[in-house]
Order: sequence, then C-alpha cells, then structure tokens
Amino acid sequence: MAKLSIELQRYFFEEERSSQVTLADILLLAKERIFGFILVILSLPSALPVPAPGYSTPFGILIFLLAIQLITGAKTPWLPQRMTNYPMKLETVQGFLKAGIPWLRRIEAIARPRLPYICTTLPGRVTIGVAIALMAISMMIPIPGTNTLPAIGIFVTSFGLLEDDGAISLGGLVLCLMGAILTTSILFALIWGGSSLLDIIRTWLGR
Repeated sequence: MAKLSIELQRYFFEEERSSQVTLADILLLAKERIFGFILVILSLPSALPVPAPGYSTPFGILIFLLAIQLITGAKTPWLPQRMTNYPMKLETVQGFLKAGIPWLRRIEAIARPRLPYICTTLPGRVTIGVAIALMAISMMIPIPGTNTLPAIGIFVTSFGLLEDDGAISLGGLVLCLMGAILTTSILFALIWGGSSLLDIIRTWLGR
C-alpha cells in the first residue's frame, strides 16, 4: 500500500479535481487504515505552524467523536454525514497539504511496524482514545495556545496508529501529555488572572 504522503500528493496535486472537496472524498483513500487516516487528516491543519481559523473547533468535535469510538472498541468509524459532506475549497486543502506533506514524509521515513500491542490491542487503543479525546477538547477551546500542541499530539499518535508503529504512538502520547499540561496552565493562568482582576475592581469600587 502506498504511503499516505504519496496518496495525498497524487490525489490533490496530480489528478484533476473540482474546485471543492469534502472529507468524504478524502476518506476514499483510507481503505483499512481508516481510524488513523481520518485522525491524521483532521488534526493536520491545526498541527501546522500556519493559521487555520475556523478549523480547530469543528475538526476537534469530529476527532472527539472518533476518539470515543476508539475507546468503545469500534472497528468502523462513524461521522455525521453533514460534516463529512461539507464542502472545502480545493486550494485551501492544497495549502495545508503543501505545508504538511514534508512533515509526513519525515515521519514516514522512520515509521515501521513495532510495539504492535500499543496500536492493536484494546487497552492500547483505549489509552490512545482517551488521550486523543482530551486533546480534542483542548482543540475546541477558543483560546490561543490550546490548539497547536494538542493537535500535534493527536497527529503523531494517530500516525503511529496508521502505520502500526507503537513507538511513534508513544511519542505522540508524550506530546499529548505536554499539551494537557500547557492547556491546563493557560486555563489556570486565565482563571487566576481573571480572579485577581475582579478582586482589584471590587476593592476599587469599595473605596
């Protein structure tokens, strides 16, 4: 089976496409790699160091739904038809892929089947599902800094799932942990800072 970067390069840059594509169109490339494939595709826009306005929240919702299905042991993923058929501009997708395919190729160069129990057994997939679900929630938070690192964690973890490479998935889980720490720190800082500001206002008004 061709590598994901080759499939995406061929589909989006070497073949004729209409001016709009849907997620359902892209999923035709997945074949039996469906869970890892979808998660990689959905996390890619937010994982890149380029602006992805409007994508983190809806894609985060879809990723969360997929993560829950991983946790419950589903073999075939389900996604809302309305979301999978939502049209996206071809040039927008191509822009993300131009930035993302070189990173895919770097990971593909070191990927190989290893530590299969992490990606194929129920406990391993449940662990991956829980981590991805938490990172998807972080992606949905409309606060700067809570999207990119969690999305990178999902991307790397899911790529390991796609390639049956438990070592890469383990690395992704470490990134997910870092993403959780970062998001929690940002939220605590905002809550603490907000509380302090309210205290200052109350004190000033009391005077």
